[in-house]
Amino acid sequence: MFVSFEGIDGSGKSSQAAMLVERLRGSGTEVVASREPGGTALGERVRELLLGANDVAPWAEASLFAAARAQLVSEVVVPALERGAWVVVDRFLDSSLAYQGGGRGLGVDAVLELNRAAIGGVLPDRTFLLQVPVESALSRIGAGRLDRIEAEGAEFLETVAGEFERLAVRFDRIQAIDGTRSEGEIAEEIAGSLCLL
Repeated sequence: MFVSFEGIDGSGKSSQAAMLVERLRGSGTEVVASREPGGTALGERVRELLLGANDVAPWAEASLFAAARAQLVSEVVVPALERGAWVVVDRFLDSSLAYQGGGRGLGVDAVLELNRAAIGGVLPDRTFLLQVPVESALSRIGAGRLDRIEAEGAEFLETVAGEFERLAVRFDRIQAIDGTRSEGEIAEEIAGSLCLL
């Protein structure tokens, strides 16, 4: 089973991904946890470039995300699925569709096309989209050290959040989750959806 978690920065997706991994491991299930960009040596280098650089052109940004994703699929996701493990990823394809396709204005279908070959048809079985108001997400992020994308501000995140909502309507594998509730309530809904209760 391949599960991804999506949402704007500060939505709580990383916490929920970690809680699901802990639940699965606690039941004796083999699970491989990863994040995007990252999860491989190449992906972590790309992460440094994408989140730390001062200026990255929109198509360069989308292409770097796709490159890191291709490596993750080849090196981590496919081998884990082939041996029967669960894979839980903090962000995957839908982040590029929302952030670069919507937020950067490149177009969702254009970014989807860029990623098709990169992922070789490997898609999550289930994607949980954590939805919270942008103001709440920004207060969770705080004013500390923000990466290049987190620093884009409220207007950018509103655009991204809107795109995520449209993706949840477009793709059946995406389940929208009210991220304003307690972590425990959200985790139970996710576990129930995956028949883990």
